[in-house]
Amino acid sequence: MNISDAAFQLDTQPQISEHEVHLWRFDLGALAHEEQKWRLILSTDEQLRAGRFHFSRDRQRFTATRALLRTILASYVAADPKELVFLYSDRGKPSLGSCHSGNQLEFNVSHSGEIALLAITRGQALGVDVEQVRNNFDCEAIAQRFFSEHEQRQLAALTPSHRYQGFFRCWTRKEAYIKAQGAGLSLPLDQFDVSLKFEDRSALLSTRPNGDEAAKWNLQEVPAGDGYIAALCVRGHRWTLKC
Repeated sequence: MNISDAAFQLDTQPQISEHEVHLWRFDLGALAHEEQKWRLILSTDEQLRAGRFHFSRDRQRFTATRALLRTILASYVAADPKELVFLYSDRGKPSLGSCHSGNQLEFNVSHSGEIALLAITRGQALGVDVEQVRNNFDCEAIAQRFFSEHEQRQLAALTPSHRYQGFFRCWTRKEAYIKAQGAGLSLPLDQFDVSLKFEDRSALLSTRPNGDEAAKWNLQEVPAGDGYIAALCVRGHRWTLKC
């Protein structure tokens, strides 16, 4: 299937079981030039949001991401992408409107640079985050503001050549957990610890003040492509990942 033709219909309706997580990866650089086609799928509100971007590159990436979100979700619930209605929690986490809530689909989307990730599951809270790795800022200073003491020590222990990757590994894991919780900025970033090790399959180390919370989630790195780091957090452990 050519994903650039997916704006209107996928070849088949994806099937997702109760214990699966589907991860979709999009190359926005290859898709953004079809902006006019993508805009046909967006709601009036989404088109207005797209129009607020100052740079055309950012507008095109936003437009493609929202259109693909609609297209892929619609394929799971056998609906018209243009007819999907999104509801938002008090903290801004999206969900499908009541017409399709019976499918129990949970989803989360993230984009950075030219990559977008969409994670979908059924009946399990989840969050995903992707970041393009950069080295043009003071990562230690930002870590002191937003990372826990344990995470700061892990970052400081890395060699300078690995420090920026470690920073973004920490950042994406923390973002994925916060998005899975649906708590937004109300969840202090220094009230939980994540691992900065690439190989850790359960990277949520501890949570405060409720120490039992960490065991309820699975937080791990997922593939995002060269120059990017991404993390996925899902409530529960009895699930398999399909990319």
